[in-house]
Amino acid sequence: MRNIIFTGKGGVGKTSVAAATALRAADMGYKTLIMSTDPAHSLGDSLDVQLGPSPVKVAENLWGQEVSVYGDLNLNWDVVREHFAQLMESRGVEGIYAEEMGVLPGMEELFSLSYIKRYNEEQKDFDLLVVDCAPTGETLRLLSLPETFGWFIKMIRNVEKYMVKPVIRPLSKKVKKIDAMVAPEEVYEKVDNLFASTEGIIDLLADGSKSTVRLVMNPEKMVIKESMRALTYLNLYGITVDSITVNRVMPDVTEDSYFQKWRNIQQHYLKQVREAFAPIPIGEVPLFDQEVVGLDMLRQVGEKVYGEKNPMDIFFKEDPIDIQKVNDGHYKVRVKLPFMEVMGQEPKILKLGDDLTIRIGDYQKIVALPIFIAGLEPNGASFDNGWLNIDFMRAG
Repeated sequence: MRNIIFTGKGGVGKTSVAAATALRAADMGYKTLIMSTDPAHSLGDSLDVQLGPSPVKVAENLWGQEVSVYGDLNLNWDVVREHFAQLMESRGVEGIYAEEMGVLPGMEELFSLSYIKRYNEEQKDFDLLVVDCAPTGETLRLLSLPETFGWFIKMIRNVEKYMVKPVIRPLSKKVKKIDAMVAPEEVYEKVDNLFASTEGIIDLLADGSKSTVRLVMNPEKMVIKESMRALTYLNLYGITVDSITVNRVMPDVTEDSYFQKWRNIQQHYLKQVREAFAPIPIGEVPLFDQEVVGLDMLRQVGEKVYGEKNPMDIFFKEDPIDIQKVNDGHYKVRVKLPFMEVMGQEPKILKLGDDLTIRIGDYQKIVALPIFIAGLEPNGASFDNGWLNIDFMRAG
């Protein structure tokens, strides 16, 4: 299955471009599912059909789905919520507050990730999965969750192994207050199931032969800056951005007018986009003279974005994480971070055992080092033409 993930700053029209991509692929004969993981769903409005939590047929070869996160929470997390509620009530917290404590931050995004993995594992119904993601910030937070929850689950599993089973659980049979604090085995099973459902998803998204991200932006200063940050963070996670669509470009007008002034401003920013994001392919969609709603208008958008190209193709490929041998005992780990000067932050680098952790702001990536580098020590880092170079050499 081919995966294409669309993201961009809120309000730039990414849902329209994602829907146009899915429709164009379907018209070419590919069985296509477009799925919205944005809690503020607008995919159904864009397609002008009523969508639900399961795939709904929209047109020939095209299905749409708006993920129902709260339905998944009730179905897959009810036992855990109930335990948290009991635990909170034993501490004096009652009612809806106790119940809501059972929903951990980021769980909505985790369930969305699980759908991507599930459809890729089944690989029997669709040729293409198009994902209309939440705005950029939420999408980036989603990518950091599997590692965060992996650490969390290991922690609570160790607590259960070394404390709960041998010490606390036997006491809980005799002391009622302790009994309320001990989670039943089913709670741990639900936690394990959630983690298993998303384990390996980042590897899937980072496989450039299967998955790519496409950024959507408008020719505006703040939107361009956010897209620069997004590309840097996506590279940090090893995820390929294979194209960029600049949406709502003002058409040329003959008279010197209010609209011509706006076009001149946009043209300035378009030039900046082409220079800054090269060599990633950049397409443009004009500002239409009517609302982009329904299949007919989406087909017009798809024609502007792709022309004669196949939307299933991978338009650009560059491995954002690379390891090079300089000489015996000297290696270089390279990470493509093209807009670090825009970020205003220096990356923090830490080697612990076989893992290299690179942190930028609130986001971090753990790179598992190969054996021939794991035994070496980091010996400085530098930037060169958008690449972070970390030297590894034998100590002494």
